[in-house]
Amino acid sequence: MTTLSVNGKTHSVEVETDTPLLWVLRDHLNMTGTKYGCGIAQCGACTVHIDGSPQRSCVLPASTVEGKEITTIEGIGHGDTINHVQKAWLVLDVAQCGYCQSGQIMTATALLGSNPTPSDQEIDSAMAGHICRCGTYQRIREAIHHAANLIAGKQT
Repeated sequence: MTTLSVNGKTHSVEVETDTPLLWVLRDHLNMTGTKYGCGIAQCGACTVHIDGSPQRSCVLPASTVEGKEITTIEGIGHGDTINHVQKAWLVLDVAQCGYCQSGQIMTATALLGSNPTPSDQEIDSAMAGHICRCGTYQRIREAIHHAANLIAGKQT
């Protein structure tokens, strides 16, 4: 039995010790916002926060995150309220197909949590390794700047 704290709630699941966290989230906890992209931690679609740090869940055994706080895309807002990054994504119409966006948003949220006013270079560095097949990288960068302004109270 593996016990996980996901989005502030405790869940006990019966899985093999090497079962990737992604599959526990999707198949056992029905949290399908985190996506499967490549299965080798290269695309970023499966990104979640582990104790506030963005991690690729497709290669992370669930047993290794027992006792840590896991946050998924479903957990970054509060109730029906979206966070500043999600709002910026909507305002700037970032998503095209949207498949990679939960991973992008999770990494952007972590970036702004540690660096509330990132430069273009810092954004590009933090977001490196996230693959967007639709090529919305410029809009993603603009949305991160927009979210930073929302957090600072400079935009609505």
